[in-house]
Amino acid sequence: MTSASPAATRIPRDGHPVSRKNISDSALTVMSRLRSGGFQAFLVGGAVRDLLLGNHPKDFDVATDATPEEVHELFRNSRVIGRRFRIVHVRFGREIIEVTTFRGHHDNGIDDDDDEESAQQSGNNHSKQSDSGMLLRDNVFGSLEEDAVRRDFTVNALYYCSSDFCVYDYVDGLADLEQHQIRIIGDAEQRYREDPVRMLRAIRFAAKLNFSIAPQTAAPIPELGYMLEAVPAARLFDEMLKLFMTGHALSTFQLLCEYGLLEHLFPATATEMEHSTYAQPLIEAAMRSTDRRIAEEKPVTPAFVLAALLWEPALQMRYDLEDSGQEPMPAIQEAGQTIISEQLHHIAIPRRFTGPMREIWEFQLRLQNRGNKAVSLLSHRRFRAAYDFLLLREEAGEDLDGLGQFWTELQEKHPDIEVDRTSSREDRPRPRRRRRRKRPQ
Repeated sequence: MTSASPAATRIPRDGHPVSRKNISDSALTVMSRLRSGGFQAFLVGGAVRDLLLGNHPKDFDVATDATPEEVHELFRNSRVIGRRFRIVHVRFGREIIEVTTFRGHHDNGIDDDDDEESAQQSGNNHSKQSDSGMLLRDNVFGSLEEDAVRRDFTVNALYYCSSDFCVYDYVDGLADLEQHQIRIIGDAEQRYREDPVRMLRAIRFAAKLNFSIAPQTAAPIPELGYMLEAVPAARLFDEMLKLFMTGHALSTFQLLCEYGLLEHLFPATATEMEHSTYAQPLIEAAMRSTDRRIAEEKPVTPAFVLAALLWEPALQMRYDLEDSGQEPMPAIQEAGQTIISEQLHHIAIPRRFTGPMREIWEFQLRLQNRGNKAVSLLSHRRFRAAYDFLLLREEAGEDLDGLGQFWTELQEKHPDIEVDRTSSREDRPRPRRRRRRKRPQ
């Protein structure tokens, strides 16, 4: 990536729609205090992009020339986080303003020292890359101009200054906003090698904004998708939540398939999609349902989406186990455990989600029971999720001999039976238990 600093296009207040009344008071406070401390401060990233598009951002990020330590000194309600990228979180009640120091060109701070601790202690301007070009550490600080070209996509590299009310554009991000396209800054292949997650971000932004991906930005993705397999599984789980749990899951899933990335995130799923008639329709039905619930501000859980993504691999393994002599319930239990264990090598799914996933799968067998005990299942904590999953299977084209209609009518006949229609406690993070204080003797 070139080290030349571009000239800024400065758009005055009457040339753009960004207004301070649509910006978080907390973000305005952070920028004001940074400027009072003698530092530069700009609103940056998705917030500026969304404000320019007429949307309402949920998160506000600030970029500054202050180092993380200098930011921390200005804000008692802050903490420095991260190793690979060091940033500052400034907390205002439940709201967090993320403050980043202007990034410089990482080539200027390459550190060949393999000792992470000594590199951290020797100063801030250090960068480290793997043999494949992936950035392992990137704490090289620079100027505003350098920061602009270090960001990932042009539409995320727009800056707003709350003191002069101007928008600053160094990389033609405004033009790409007008053309509704996602374009990476710099050489696409090099930028993806530095951080393979940028490929997922390109797809996520294209799906969220209903933008196209510029040809040069899209071209290397199918060939470099394998690099996602080197990304830590825990980080990929966080990215998966952004991909599928923010209201644009269906279009995101379709783009992952189009660019050949699904096979590197969910390899067993991608394999079954090549052979099963129902795998992709079921997943798309689950994604569509999740998007609808988010739009209606109803609760959603990653367990349901993950259950749909991995159902076909678990089902086919269950059939194989049954062919070897196992009974259906032990077979689906063993298959579910095996498929989830294999998936954990790619994406680190927390236990609070894997448990409900297995229960939804196992409940599909219990829902085949139309006998006298069927009514007792209506009050089970996992019934509603399993019933919804059953309906999605029928929507995907499976012939289940009218099971969906049976359970729908049974619920109508027994409206007095309370069904838990929300996520169970297992779907939510467990609160820490307060330690009981010992009474003085």
